[in-house]
Amino acid sequence: MSKVTVFLDRDGTINEQMGYINHLSRFVLLPQTIPAIRRLNQAGLKVVVISNQSGAARGYFPVSLVAEVHAHMKNLLTAGGAHLDGIYACLHGPDEGCACRKPEPGLIHQAARDLDLDLKRSYLVGDRLLDVQTAARAGVKGILVLTGYGRGEYEFIKAKAPAQPVYVATDLLDAAAWIIKDLGQE
Repeated sequence: MSKVTVFLDRDGTINEQMGYINHLSRFVLLPQTIPAIRRLNQAGLKVVVISNQSGAARGYFPVSLVAEVHAHMKNLLTAGGAHLDGIYACLHGPDEGCACRKPEPGLIHQAARDLDLDLKRSYLVGDRLLDVQTAARAGVKGILVLTGYGRGEYEFIKAKAPAQPVYVATDLLDAAAWIIKDLGQE
């Protein structure tokens, strides 16, 4: 049976937004990440990260660093009693025209095929209106968090965005609580 999923952007949503994570020491979880993902796990929801990671294509760091960062992130979550059901990253540059680079929905569609996900009842949480646009293109509900670039995007760009969020959350924990309530699982 297809599962309801919460797709999460990485940088600015899960971890501090600081430009390219070009060294493992630059990866710092936001304070509410572990409790938020743990709460989604406890509600029986799948949690999948989708992320544009063009730094390797641009030559800023090796492709292997992306995998190293993701392994580190998974270890931090596990230590806090939380887990991810999948991680999907676009490693292409912005000019390569791939179907997996957000706002294209390719990463979500790939995860849906791999993990038997119910997109009609799923969500995407991110700190960019680009994430909300990706959600709309994939047929999932888009939530904007005010961490990372979120506050500035909400304040200065929201009116011009091609897609609007169904909810604006203070952080990932607020988004998780809203999703659980929206699903009637309080």
